Amino acid sequence: MHHMFGWSRPHRHRRAFGLHDHGGHRHGWRRHGRFFDHGDLRFVLLKLIGDHPRHGYELIKAVEEQAGGAYSPSPGVVYPTLTLLEETGLLTSEAQGGKKLYSITPEGEAQLVANEGQVAGIFDRMAQAASASAMFSPQILRARENLKTALKLKLTGQSLTKDQIASICDALDAAAAAVERA
Repeated sequence: MHHMFGWSRPHRHRRAFGLHDHGGHRHGWRRHGRFFDHGDLRFVLLKLIGDHPRHGYELIKAVEEQAGGAYSPSPGVVYPTLTLLEETGLLTSEAQGGKKLYSITPEGEAQLVANEGQVAGIFDRMAQAASASAMFSPQILRARENLKTALKLKLTGQSLTKDQIASICDALDAAAAAVERA
């Protein structure tokens, strides 16, 4: 199947790379260690920007959130893709304080409508990755980062008393025990 700009979905070698068709649903989204198939990130970025205008960094975080932390695209992949989408007339951008705010064009919206099933399938796969990866749930990521930050703030630039060290160790041991019981 070919798309605008010659985007195509490779069909050969699917079984060799763990991709199988099961009633129209694809499983095993990591071909050659890649989270997305060729062209999928373009549709993901278009859809996210179609929901509301965003900056590049916001898009990276939104993709990571949609995938439940199982995948986070690098800036070296996202920004060239945004440039391509802008050059092909599917997005526009405006400078805002040293950043670009990307918005979808009517042509970009038409691409999403024309590929609605494929886009839904990509987001379904991202949701499957998120549900299969509970350790990357946004709530757990937030709590883990809160703990790391609290430890860093407490341990940076000051010497601790024996009582403080014992108290911190007790709190961490209690947290570990609670996680094991959960």
